[in-house]
Amino acid sequence: MSNLNGFNANEVEPAVGFDPIPAGKYLAVITESEMKPTKSGVGKFLQLTFQILEGEFKGRLVWARLNLDNPNATTVKIARAELSAICRAVGVMAPKDSIELHNLPLVITVAHKKRQDTSEITNVIKGYARKDAAMPKVPTAGNNGKAPWKK
Repeated sequence: MSNLNGFNANEVEPAVGFDPIPAGKYLAVITESEMKPTKSGVGKFLQLTFQILEGEFKGRLVWARLNLDNPNATTVKIARAELSAICRAVGVMAPKDSIELHNLPLVITVAHKKRQDTSEITNVIKGYARKDAAMPKVPTAGNNGKAPWKK
């Protein structure tokens, strides 16, 4: 048995399940990174946790797994290309540790994928871009000269 130190469920909103966020582009940051063993045990993947920074889904998390150590050379090539895209998006071209990629804004392109084990729909990250690439550089005439992303 564990002491719950007077926990009162009346004072805390209950947790609810999360549906996948809609496909689209989101401003996000990497908040966590960890190298983990693959299920088969013959390789390792870098798991990156991305947190959405704004909009309706602010605070939601999305994950990417990069198979950087794998017997399949094509799998490693794909993972390294994805890591290169992330590095370019955050402006850190030669990180010595994954923590150097944390808390730097970038735009992630989120899509949907059906899980093979449960057939549930889940989010998957399909692309990475610099934060400034997602916003128009020149205000449009229809906004009275204001930048379209500013209210």
